[in-house]
Amino acid sequence: MRYLPHTPADRQAMLAAIGVKNIDDLFADVPSQVLLDAPLDLPMHAGEMVVERALTAMAGRNMPMGSAASFLGAGAYRHHVPAAVDHLIQRSEFLTAYTPYQPEVSQGTLHYLFEFQTQVAMLTGMDVANASMYDGASACAEAVLMAHRVTKRDKAILCGGLHPHYREAAETAVQFIQFEIDARPADPDAFEDMAALIDGETACIVIQTPDLFGRLHDLRALAEAAHDKGALLVVVVTEVVSLGALTSPGEMGADIVVAEGQSIGNALNFGGPYLGLFATRQKYVRQMPGRLCGETVDEAGRRGYVLTLSTREQHIRREKATSNICTNSGLCALAFCIHLSLLGETGLRQLAQINHGRAVALADHLADLDGVEVLNDSFFNEFTVRLPRPAAEVVEDLVPRGILAGVPLSRLYPDNPAMADLLLVATTETNTDEDVAALINALREVL
Repeated sequence: MRYLPHTPADRQAMLAAIGVKNIDDLFADVPSQVLLDAPLDLPMHAGEMVVERALTAMAGRNMPMGSAASFLGAGAYRHHVPAAVDHLIQRSEFLTAYTPYQPEVSQGTLHYLFEFQTQVAMLTGMDVANASMYDGASACAEAVLMAHRVTKRDKAILCGGLHPHYREAAETAVQFIQFEIDARPADPDAFEDMAALIDGETACIVIQTPDLFGRLHDLRALAEAAHDKGALLVVVVTEVVSLGALTSPGEMGADIVVAEGQSIGNALNFGGPYLGLFATRQKYVRQMPGRLCGETVDEAGRRGYVLTLSTREQHIRREKATSNICTNSGLCALAFCIHLSLLGETGLRQLAQINHGRAVALADHLADLDGVEVLNDSFFNEFTVRLPRPAAEVVEDLVPRGILAGVPLSRLYPDNPAMADLLLVATTETNTDEDVAALINALREVL
């Protein structure tokens, strides 16, 4: 078998060399409750052509967003990506550039990462941004860890409107250190007074805007309350296009801003890869995770780019590292950079206005339906509606009609019965008037 070249004798020799008796000993540190007690229920091996046919049939059961009238959101948004983006990311200046550690052969990579950092800092209203992270959720977790390092405090307060996947990433990141996560309960009908929760043990307060339910938040008073008590304000943005219309988190007093950059330059691709944005104040730059590209000149005085700051475990002593992130979403960052460059400031503002305008029109149409209540008094391109039936059932009813009506909040909160009749609806520039009419007419029938 060409893919498994080692004989039993080879395996025994390798095990002996590292001092264990059998392969099971290699998994001794994995908790027993997560180990499988039997092989996975998968078919036995088959020929390549047979496997290809089987997987193609399985993939055919998916409904791509582009083939339906889609109103899905909840942190992953369908936007138009110009064909120029895909063409330009394949240019040799980028494809042949090596990793950023050798600037003499990496100027293409270093240059676009420098420009990307500049764009992210401008979008978020912050002083400095890193050269990207895996995705918004892991960036959020890294922000909590950074706040812990900066303040030397051991608690983070997470607002109830934070996306649950971001909350889970933060909880996972701190599970092996002495750190408390105070995750507030999600409530689509009210917003908790977060300032009243901050105390002398609080390292940071993490708040999302627009939040999971689509609500917008003015964070200036919360930032002032956090700073008065020595805590940092971490702002999460899952829909980065919103920054083309809203006051930037930096202007509202944020200390760290993290965002999901997928909306610009990156298609959905059934779940990834995505792009984490991370920006902060200049005074905290040495505690920022990831890496930072800077501009310099060479011996001849020509402009060039170098890796300026990289406090990762590969480069410095482990106890002094700010993160163990071993790569960045470079290709996704390049796509983001090119798309945003094509848009420019005026184009981004226009795109944001189109998104908001379409959402306002859709919310008005939905509010006119019997039994449908729009819960938001503010939103960008996404909002929550209460239906007279369980939202998950309604969504399933509309799939055969070629409509993806939104995300039932029961999917994100399966143990919360109060979420059963709530539907999160998003619309972007990709939705046509015909899409909206189809959704409204179908809802009128199934409700």
